[in-house]
Amino acid sequence: MPRFCVTLKETIQMKKIVVSAAVVIAIAIGCKTAGSTTPSKAITITMDAKSGSKVSGSATFIEKNGEVTLEAKLTGLQPGVHAIHIHEKADCSAADGSSAGGHWNPTFKNHGKWGSTSYHRGDIGNFTADIDGNATVLFKTNEWCISCGDATKDIVGKGLVVHQNPDDYTTQPSGNAGARVACSGIIK
Repeated sequence: MPRFCVTLKETIQMKKIVVSAAVVIAIAIGCKTAGSTTPSKAITITMDAKSGSKVSGSATFIEKNGEVTLEAKLTGLQPGVHAIHIHEKADCSAADGSSAGGHWNPTFKNHGKWGSTSYHRGDIGNFTADIDGNATVLFKTNEWCISCGDATKDIVGKGLVVHQNPDDYTTQPSGNAGARVACSGIIK
């Protein structure tokens, strides 16, 4: 006949095993989440050629711990220096990208170089395309957010625009950066 009785000693041993397993699981879960204080938000967009250019690529915005990182990978550019900005609208339907509006400027400041006394929140700056027309843009700021609802920081619903020329950081309101050669709406 099978034995259905459990001795006190066996009960204590089973409790020790269960408690030990619970402690190991709790430690494993704690270690897994310790490196991340807040979840990240991300948007990846595809850049469309504008103004007769052959520019293409993608851009990813990732928000983590109160900072947004932009990484754009572009091809088909003319070698040299180009400007990249966030514009007012996520509308890139016009052949020349003009439907994206002007630079995103929710704080109503003059155009300028990022970090100077006066600049638009959309004034990302300049980058260089290599001899093959390829470029990677990396930019990080705590002055943007993804879907936070703060009209002075939220990039969702705006447009990312690459320009033919460099930004001179002086000419108002756009930095004299020339034609819009790529555009994409920053939308989820």
